[in-house]
Amino acid sequence: MSRNSEQFLTDSWKQVLAYLMNSRNIEPEIVENFYRPCSLYEFNDTKAIILAPNIVAKQVIQSQNEIIIAALIEVFNLDHSILVEVCQKSELPTSCSLGSHESYFDSVDFQSMRIQQDRTFANFVVGDCNRESQAAALACSINPGKFFNPLFIYGNSGLGKTHLLMAIGNAVLTADPHKKVYYTDAPKFVENVANSIRDNKIDAFKQYMYSLDVLLVDDIQFLAGKEKSHEVFFTIFNELVNNRKQICIASDRQPKEIKGLEDRLISRFSSGLSVGIDSPEFETSLAILKMKIKSNGYGINEVEEDGLNYIALNFSGNIRDLEGAWNRVLFYAIQFQPGGGCIKYQTVMEALKNQAVVSDISGLSPKKIIKCVADYYGLTKQQITSKTRTKNIANARHISIYLCRKLLNISYLKIGEEFGGRDHSTIISACTKVEKQIQKEPAFATAVSELEKMISS
Repeated sequence: MSRNSEQFLTDSWKQVLAYLMNSRNIEPEIVENFYRPCSLYEFNDTKAIILAPNIVAKQVIQSQNEIIIAALIEVFNLDHSILVEVCQKSELPTSCSLGSHESYFDSVDFQSMRIQQDRTFANFVVGDCNRESQAAALACSINPGKFFNPLFIYGNSGLGKTHLLMAIGNAVLTADPHKKVYYTDAPKFVENVANSIRDNKIDAFKQYMYSLDVLLVDDIQFLAGKEKSHEVFFTIFNELVNNRKQICIASDRQPKEIKGLEDRLISRFSSGLSVGIDSPEFETSLAILKMKIKSNGYGINEVEEDGLNYIALNFSGNIRDLEGAWNRVLFYAIQFQPGGGCIKYQTVMEALKNQAVVSDISGLSPKKIIKCVADYYGLTKQQITSKTRTKNIANARHISIYLCRKLLNISYLKIGEEFGGRDHSTIISACTKVEKQIQKEPAFATAVSELEKMISS
C-alpha cells in the first residue's frame, strides 16, 4: 500500500492516536479534543504533515511537536528523527504552483516563493471595495502581457493584495502549466540580488529572470532605498515588459507615495494600471467571514447569525483582523462554551469584549466615519488613511479623526491604529486643528456639522 494512499494515512493516524492514548505523555482529554479531529496528510521517511481543522488544534499540536515525533518513531520503528509540520487546509503546500517547471526552478539558486494553491479567483470574495482590482487581476491572468502591464495593486495591509497576486499565478498555470510564473516579495528579491552579487552570479540571476512569463512582486515598498536592487529590478522590468511578459506588483501605497524609490521606477510603475483595494464593507466582510469559517471545516449554521454579524461589523478593517477575531471566537467557544454545539451570540460577545471598536447597536465605527467623510469629499477610504499630505486629503483626514474622537470617545491610540498606525500626538494635533478651524471658519463648521448629522443618522 502506498505511503500516501488515503487508507494508509488514515490507518497510520489511528495508530499514532492509540499510542498517544496509551503512553500517557498527553492527557486523554487533549488527545480527544485536539488530536482526534486531525488527520495525517502526508507521511514519508523524512517528513509528516498533520492537517488540523482549526487554529487551536494546530497550536496545541505544534506546542507538543517532540511528543509527536517520538510517537511516529516508535509506531513506525524509525531509526532516525523526522520533521513534523502542522497545517490548516488553507496552508497546505502546493506541488503545482510552479507548473511543470518546478524541478527547473528548484535546480537554481533563485527560487520563486511558494504560491499557495488555495489563493484563487474562485475563493476571492468580491465587493465594492475590491471589484476593480479583482477585474484587472483576472484580465491579466487571462491574457498575460497583453493588458495592464504592469498591474499595480495598492491598499493597506490585510485587504487581499497577496491573494490576488497568487490567484493570477494559479490561473496562469492552470491554463498553461508550461508558463514560468515567479512570485516574490521585495525583501526576498533584495536578498537574491545581494546573494547573487556576493557569489558573482548577478548576470545569471538577470538571465534567469528574463526567462519568466509572469513576475509577481509583493510589498514593493520595501525596495525603497535599495539602490543596487533598484538598478537590477529596473533592468528586469524593462526586459520583461519589452517582451510582453506580465508584471504584477502589490504595495501598501500608490507608486508616487513610495518614498526612497527612484523616479524612473515610479514612472514605470505608473505607466500601466494602478488599482486600489479598500477595507471591506459589511456585506463583503460577512461573505469573507463565512468563507473563512467553511475553510476551517465549520458550517455557517454552527454560529448564530447575530454573532456572525457582530464579527463582520466590528472587524472589517482588514481580512486579517476578521480572521483573527474568528480564531479568538473559535478558541473561546471550544474552551468556555458549556456543552459545545452552535456558537452563541453571547459567546462571541464574551470572546471579543474590549476588542471591537463600536459605540452601540447602530454599528457606528471608525470605518463608517471614514467612509462617510470620504464620500462627502469625493475621496477613497485608502486616501484618507494614507500618508498623503495634499491639503484636501489631509483636511478630510483631520475631520475623520475629530469625529471618531467626538462620536465614539475612543482612545487617541486606538484612533491612531485606525488611521494607518499614527501615534497619539498626531491624533491629538488633528483634533486640535479641527476645533480651531470650526471656531474660525463658518463654512468649515457647517461641513463638519453636516457630516456629523449624516454619520449619526
